[in-house]
Amino acid sequence: MRRYTLTAIALHWLMAILIIAAFWLGLTMVDIPGLTPTKLKYFSWHKWLGVTVFGLACLRLLWALGHPAPAHPPGMADWQKKAARVSHGLMYVLIFAVPLSGYFYSLAAGVPVVYLGIVPLPVFIGPDPELKALLKQVHYACNVVLLIVFFLHILAVIKHQLIDRDRTLQRMLP
Repeated sequence: MRRYTLTAIALHWLMAILIIAAFWLGLTMVDIPGLTPTKLKYFSWHKWLGVTVFGLACLRLLWALGHPAPAHPPGMADWQKKAARVSHGLMYVLIFAVPLSGYFYSLAAGVPVVYLGIVPLPVFIGPDPELKALLKQVHYACNVVLLIVFFLHILAVIKHQLIDRDRTLQRMLP
């Protein structure tokens, strides 16, 4: 059975860890009442994770364009192949949409993003309360959809591993 390249595997697992960390941090920081030093620190870390995920997503997409995914296991139903293509495509879109919507939400709130506290990112839009409210909803909705697709992805992995026993998971393990 063909496997993903080591680069694709490394990017997959690194991005998974960073996305989970960003999601957890996002949930944690919004639950902190008021404006505290801890909350501000978490917001910064959350943004840094988002910028990192976006950069890795760009690398991953470029890598994937030159290194196609291995073929699906023999005997996999056509509807499952189509579901896999759709869910992976949707996940790619969301992996870009979540950090971009967060970035523009931050800019619309009048808060520039300074990566790792040293690299100021470009400011494409100024503060805009109406756009801020819209982008907050977009960022939240994209996160919810990403979480749903992520769990469906995990369920599919479990199904392939425990029920089908078709070694699909082994294609993505280091």
